[in-house]
Amino acid sequence: MTKHNKENERLRQTVLKKTALRKIVESFPKLTVTVLADLVADEFVFGEISRVSREAPVLILRHHDRKVIPGGGANAIYNLADLGVNVLPVGVVGDDEPGRMLLRAFRHKRIPVSGVFKDKSCTTVTKTRILAGFAHTAGQQVVRIDREPVEGPNGHLRREIVLAAREYARASDALLVSDYGYGAATPNLLNVIREKRALDKVPVTLDSRHRLLEFSGVTAATPNESEVEEVLGIRIGNDNDWERLVAAGEQIASAMNLESLLITRGKDGMVVFPRRHKPVDIPIFGSDEVADVTGAGDTVVATFTAALAAGATAEEAAHLANYAGGIVVMKRGTATVSQQELLEALDKTAPLAREH
Repeated sequence: MTKHNKENERLRQTVLKKTALRKIVESFPKLTVTVLADLVADEFVFGEISRVSREAPVLILRHHDRKVIPGGGANAIYNLADLGVNVLPVGVVGDDEPGRMLLRAFRHKRIPVSGVFKDKSCTTVTKTRILAGFAHTAGQQVVRIDREPVEGPNGHLRREIVLAAREYARASDALLVSDYGYGAATPNLLNVIREKRALDKVPVTLDSRHRLLEFSGVTAATPNESEVEEVLGIRIGNDNDWERLVAAGEQIASAMNLESLLITRGKDGMVVFPRRHKPVDIPIFGSDEVADVTGAGDTVVATFTAALAAGATAEEAAHLANYAGGIVVMKRGTATVSQQELLEALDKTAPLAREH
């Protein structure tokens, strides 16, 4: 094949890939995804630096604004909704202001809330970030305050969660489990939900902060590199050791019997491990000069789940998750990616992979 013919074939393959990815994204509104999640309220308090306190060597901020938006598993739910997917959340909030604001945010996006249970004895997980800056400058985070429940949902709430998740999953194209360690998306709960064949033929994707290997019956998982290092007790290192990364990914995929594994690597992009195929190394989409990585993992798992539910291959789903992750880290605070933004990114940039 001549050089000219090779170039024509390469361009043809690129067009075919982009067309296939576009069709997947365009099919999102036809999908329904149930999300079993630890729901978090992300609070942002913005202040302008006015002076240094005379009481202690600390900055005094003049309060400018406050926002409370969905975070943690609630951010994954929000991302699915903005991608056009019909999303059915299952989780718990407290009977408090952050909980009410989360429910209001869901209703604003027309997300059903009948599977979100309000409990007076529970505290809504709230992560408050204080951002300080001067006039006409972007605020920098100076401290974060976390408010968390003392214990997870009680027995009654766990039963309600199981019943709702079973009912929704049977009518869904996928189940996304977003486990931040607060008790509403545990390995045991997933096992109970799976009883009575409730999850037969329903793909299950997992984003778990600290106990990835404790889950079973999962189709795909999306840990970041540091989470992989934590669960395996290893160090992949900063030297981009490809062989070490591949060995770690294959160990997790084998131990969990996954159909696919997606490891996110920050500025180094992501690597997808499809079952019975070689891993694919995908460079980061967009600039590596990121604005904010808050919630990027939620965007990745939401997009990856939606794509798999639409019938995408693991590699196709990873490319779309990579576009979405690259878009969202250029936004400040906990943010989402819309279906239109994803389509525009596809139009501008072809999917890429690094050779090894």
